[in-house]
Amino acid sequence: MDLILGRFADAHIAILSDAELDRLECLMELPDADLFSAFSGGGKLEPQYHCDLFARIQAFNVSDPDL
Repeated sequence: MDLILGRFADAHIAILSDAELDRLECLMELPDADLFSAFSGGGKLEPQYHCDLFARIQAFNVSDPDL
């Protein structure tokens, strides 16, 4: 998960709002297996974790050819 969340954070940290930073921290606290499953489409997270930021991270990693 460090690759997925870390690369997104490196690329976007300067433009994230305080609320988005809080949501990123919440996502980082989830178990890696659950988060990876959700990002890869094989699992679902609790509704409170599905947010615009989750979708942005997922889209960023899908569009990043170096990942």
